[in-house]
Amino acid sequence: MRREGFELQVSQPQVIIKENAGVKTEPFEEVTIDVPDDLASSVISRLTERRGVLMNIKQGHGTQRLTFEIPTRGLLGYRGQFVVDTKGLGILSSRFIEFREYVGEINRTSYGSMVSMEKGKALAFALDNLQQRGTLYIDPGTEVYVGMVIGNVSKGEDLIVNPTKGKQLTNMRSSSSDGSVYLAATVKLDIEKAMEIMSEDEYIEITPKSVRLRKKTVKK
Repeated sequence: MRREGFELQVSQPQVIIKENAGVKTEPFEEVTIDVPDDLASSVISRLTERRGVLMNIKQGHGTQRLTFEIPTRGLLGYRGQFVVDTKGLGILSSRFIEFREYVGEINRTSYGSMVSMEKGKALAFALDNLQQRGTLYIDPGTEVYVGMVIGNVSKGEDLIVNPTKGKQLTNMRSSSSDGSVYLAATVKLDIEKAMEIMSEDEYIEITPKSVRLRKKTVKK
C-alpha cells in the first residue's frame, strides 16, 4: 500500500564480494577526514571498530587530517554517526582503492525491533510503557500499520507490540495511575541512521514526509 502519495523501499545495502583464485575479496576505500583535535579520538575509535586501519595523521591548526583504509562494509551507515561524533564539524571523503582479502565479520550494534501488531494512531499511554523496553522512533499521534518498526530494543530480539493500546477506563480513580505521561525524546530516522540499525529482514520506507523501517514479511 502506498502512503503519502509516493514511496520507495530500500533493502539493506550489500557490497560486491568476489573470489580471486579461490580467495574471497571485498572492496576497500581510502577515507580522508578533517576533524577538530579534541574530537579525533572518537573518530579513530569508531573506524577502528569497523576494521579501519589508520594510515596517517597530519596535524593542522587546531585540526587533524586522518587517513584510513577500510572495507566498504565498514562505512555503510557510518556517515550519520560521524556527524554526531564530530558535532557537525568534521569533513569526510572517500574513494575506492581496490579489492582485498575479506577481513571477516564487522561488529555492529545488534538491535531488536519493536514491531507494530496493529493499525491506527500511536497513543501516549502505550508509548509510555514501550519506552521502558527500548528506544522509540515515533511520537504520539503517528499513524502506524502492521509490520511497521516503531523502535528498537537492545537485547537483539524482535518485540511485537501494540502502540495503539489505550488506557482502560474504570469508575475508580487513583492518584498513582492518573498522573501525566512523560515521554523521552524519540530518535528521528534518516536514511543513514536507518541503514545502520536495520536488519536483513527489513526495508527502509522513504516517502516525501518521512523515513521509516518495516518488516519485509509480517509474522503472525
